[in-house]
Amino acid sequence: MIRWIALLCLLFSFGSNVAQKIDHIEPPFWWSGMQQDSLQILLHGNNVGLSAVKINHEYITFLNLETTDNPNYLFINLIVKAHEQAFSFDIELTHQKKTSKIPYDIYVRSKHKNAIQGFNPSDVIYLITPDRFANGDTQNDNISSCLEGVNRKDKDGRHGGDIKGISQHLDYIKDLGFTAVWLNPLLENNMEKYSYHGYSTTDYYRVDPRFGTNEDYRALVNQCHDKDLKMIMDMIINHCGSNHWWMTDLPSDDWINQWPQYTQTNHRKTLLQDPYASKIDYKEFTDGWFVPTMPDLNQRNPLLGKYLIQNSIFWVEYLGLDGIRMDTYPYPDMEYMNTWLKALKLEYPMLSIVGEEWFQEPTIISYWQKGKTNPNGYQSELESLMDFPLQMALIKALTEEEAWFDGWIKLYETIAQDYLYPDPSALVIFPDNHDMSRLFTELKGDLGLYKLAMTFFLTMRGVPQIYYGTEILMHNDGDNSHGNIRSDFPGGWANDSIQAISGEGLTKQQKEAQAFVKQLLQWRKGCQTIHDGALKHFIPREGVYVYFRYTDDETLMVILNKNDEEFLLDFKRYNEMIGDEKTGINVLTNEQISLDAPLLLQKKSPYLISIK
Repeated sequence: MIRWIALLCLLFSFGSNVAQKIDHIEPPFWWSGMQQDSLQILLHGNNVGLSAVKINHEYITFLNLETTDNPNYLFINLIVKAHEQAFSFDIELTHQKKTSKIPYDIYVRSKHKNAIQGFNPSDVIYLITPDRFANGDTQNDNISSCLEGVNRKDKDGRHGGDIKGISQHLDYIKDLGFTAVWLNPLLENNMEKYSYHGYSTTDYYRVDPRFGTNEDYRALVNQCHDKDLKMIMDMIINHCGSNHWWMTDLPSDDWINQWPQYTQTNHRKTLLQDPYASKIDYKEFTDGWFVPTMPDLNQRNPLLGKYLIQNSIFWVEYLGLDGIRMDTYPYPDMEYMNTWLKALKLEYPMLSIVGEEWFQEPTIISYWQKGKTNPNGYQSELESLMDFPLQMALIKALTEEEAWFDGWIKLYETIAQDYLYPDPSALVIFPDNHDMSRLFTELKGDLGLYKLAMTFFLTMRGVPQIYYGTEILMHNDGDNSHGNIRSDFPGGWANDSIQAISGEGLTKQQKEAQAFVKQLLQWRKGCQTIHDGALKHFIPREGVYVYFRYTDDETLMVILNKNDEEFLLDFKRYNEMIGDEKTGINVLTNEQISLDAPLLLQKKSPYLISIK
């Protein structure tokens, strides 16, 4: 927005004839017509907190000012009345008999506020690490104001992927059959090194210029919507980056969680439910820092709490988001997270929000889902979580030898604990992501097991998410470092010898995997039984796991044979689901399957049998 750029120029151009220089004003603009009509404007500049403030506009009600021990901050609380047209007002600051006026814009809410539908089990999400996906604009690889430049030889460095690169690949994503895109954080991470991943925010209102601009981000979301692709934004409320501009001039001592000496979180997530937990252990978990370069934010500070809520609303409104993925969900203050969720859902009732809780037990994951009654009385407002227990169990199921407690049975018993969740269908399920070893590596390069895994995640209850490159068997060769896991997408850079989209340079196995995933995704888009169907599964036997998804109109039988040899499957055991039906259609081959006789299963093969 031109007005936004002009405002920033004005803020930095105040001379000696005005009250004070303003370095930051956040949010930079706002909207009328919000369900929550209050607005908190943060001003940061030399002694701005000592200023008198005057605002005179018919659609603005001035409430009060809030200051902190740091005179360089001023928080202005207003009511913005609903209006059908955009308007501006002046914030008049007076200090030491000098007065300056700061223009502030209020816009009309976009039509998309009523179009947000969130994501659901009919969707499949494509997860992208922007720096590693595609470099569409080499002109922004190195920015003079940014501390780290491009170095593709450094697996932990910046490689140059950007927003334009993603936009150039949207047709590929859509053609595969995906319906939503989740991007790892795009906001500014101006850190000396290891800044590519996006989880060390240094400016909450600015897209990192090495990715593009705020306007580029919004244009990308609009492109996605034009192609019927939803957009999910990765957000972080727990911590910021140590180079965030406020770290050299904190608004208050309790803006971040501070300790006499550096204290890292103990990562013991069971502490929040543990009836025997000590107070110091609890405090170290919630208030300890993630790493030394990620200061832990104190959401209990009401000014920061309001700031973070407004920032989230800002991006949903500005971009027209369909969903949010909240990083490190259990680490911030959990009562505050309910406040944050209620504020977002009041404004956008259909917005989907999924939280990251990385733990192997459903008892811990289910604690955070809305509707769960917990022994300690905590009731979460979060509707969706990342289903880490399911992912971990699937890997074990496919890599362990079958035994009484090993192999398929671990997956079966994990799913059997779905009774712990108020709504297991709302969970986001996935074979791998940006923080863990690639699926094909975990399965030791076995294409048969890979097909079983992908079939499972695209037919199981929940909302599937697939990490970029999983469709072409990207792997990390046993090097589990994040930089290697998040390696460059083939063909995303000029002169790449391998091109994932055209297929040039892909191996026969990679092409087969890509075609298999596309077949599943395209079929899944139109399969109401997978979107809405109930689930029934049978105890795995002799290396074969069978489950059903079913509605009144269709029963879908999923057969996963992980044996190294053929297996003769007798359908009689599954009569309660098959009933009197005599035949079905194998969705993967379009062959008719007789249900009256045993079926010879090929080794390490999935079967999807549609029974009408």
